[in-house]
Amino acid sequence: MGDTATVAAAPQHLRALEQANRVRLARAELKRRVALVVLDCPWQAESMSISDLLMSQRRWGRARCRRLLVSLGIPENKQIGTFTERQRSALVTGLSARYPESPSIPTPTPVFDAEHHFEMIGSHAAVAG
Repeated sequence: MGDTATVAAAPQHLRALEQANRVRLARAELKRRVALVVLDCPWQAESMSISDLLMSQRRWGRARCRRLLVSLGIPENKQIGTFTERQRSALVTGLSARYPESPSIPTPTPVFDAEHHFEMIGSHAAVAG
């Protein structure tokens, strides 16, 4: 009776470990692309706090992270998946304005098409004109 419960639990335990490993590896990859994570918020980063993401970058400590987030009115422990579109765009704009030397921060550039639609590349916002 005890052996059956142990055998049945092993596959679930291994699946949980595999899932945790996939999330860990995916988050490690995402930490290399800060702005894309903030703008697109893939499922792996939904529960990650913004301070964890920012502090994973070289030369980003608690003080630098806190200074940026306080200036934008964003709590340090806010999960990336709960950001509003305004917070996402403000954070990416704030990062690109304050730290233009960082290669992982794309600066949104306006694009106009023939029908006068305005779209920010790297942003989810689009306004018809």
